[in-house]
Amino acid sequence: MNIVITMIRLAIRALLAYKVRSLLTMLGIIIGIGSVIVMISVGRGANESIQKQIQSLGANMLMIFSGSSQSGGVRGGFGSAPTLTIRDAQAIEKECPSTLNVTYVLGASTQLVAGKKNWGTRSWGTTANYNLVRDWQVKDGEFITEQHFRSAAGVAVLGSSVAENLFEPGEQAVGQQIRIKNVPFRVIGIMQTRGRTPSGQDNDDTVLVPYTTMSRKLVGDRLPGLVHFIMVSAQSQALVETLKQEVEELLRQRHKILPGMTDDFTVRTLDEYANMAGKTTNTMTMLLTAVAAISLLVGGIGIMNIMLVSVTERTREIGIRMAVGARSRDVLVQFLVEAMVISLIGGILGTVIGVATAIAISALAGWATIISLDSILLATLFSGAVGIFFGFYPARKASRLDPIEALRYE
Repeated sequence: MNIVITMIRLAIRALLAYKVRSLLTMLGIIIGIGSVIVMISVGRGANESIQKQIQSLGANMLMIFSGSSQSGGVRGGFGSAPTLTIRDAQAIEKECPSTLNVTYVLGASTQLVAGKKNWGTRSWGTTANYNLVRDWQVKDGEFITEQHFRSAAGVAVLGSSVAENLFEPGEQAVGQQIRIKNVPFRVIGIMQTRGRTPSGQDNDDTVLVPYTTMSRKLVGDRLPGLVHFIMVSAQSQALVETLKQEVEELLRQRHKILPGMTDDFTVRTLDEYANMAGKTTNTMTMLLTAVAAISLLVGGIGIMNIMLVSVTERTREIGIRMAVGARSRDVLVQFLVEAMVISLIGGILGTVIGVATAIAISALAGWATIISLDSILLATLFSGAVGIFFGFYPARKASRLDPIEALRYE
């Protein structure tokens, strides 16, 4: 143990003898370790943020989209050809045992007017169960009721972003009159702020009206009984996959889709969205970390270069050590320790800078970052490994010097 402590002291003394050179040698390790920690922290923070956004879409929910259209060889996205109906949603509620709540929506791009202000957004016709399936509470006022639905009432529930753009700060929006496509509506509620979706869309830039009102007054008879998508919540998280299978089997029967034919609908669970988002962010994190790790390679080459220079400068010292009884193994360990000390000190400084940078990014840019202990330990261990790997060749070269030739070296 005393020998190791002595070697560490000798290594630090050798580094302090050439402070500027030692600092420049560490620079590659400092930048590399700092960059790796920042990339991992930002990547994990982004992944967790996306997972929270996905889970905020609803509780134990799956979404059923209409099929895609195809015109002139060009295939549209999900929902471009409405194939789902209200009766499909009603059948799911009655015939799928794992179902807790069902809702459906019909959307249209609309222009809203309130006094002298106007705002363009997407309006959705839906049911009284919408906020239950989405697990989205009303902040002020009330949500659409069955009575509103049956009577095709001219009532609207606004997302917080719409309310902010149509009314002055502090102004009471509930009870106010607005016009949607020149049709008068009374605001009955404001939804709680939900933030952005994983795709970057504003969850709160939305207007909810009764489905019956939407189909009769805003889109007319263009889509009688059709819906753009259906949302279903399962009775528990464990039953989500079971519910997905039940829904798929039921819709294939109702839409008369034979085995081997392509479904005219798509069912997605939130777990599937979370897995896809997780894979994307993990891939990006790995790519960015790999780019940052190039700095570690450059830093390792710098350590090897300086250690080779150090061996050349201290050839006579090595010869004296061997002449007074030092073994080749002792010289090898001494130079390896010096390389490790350079690398570890650079790794510690890089860790401090990386953690500080991640915190600064979170505070200044508002990005979510997660600084984990395992990433710090991994970075520190990796910096030590870099010192051993790139310091081995110079240390081996020093240990193989001939003592007599070394003593003659000028």
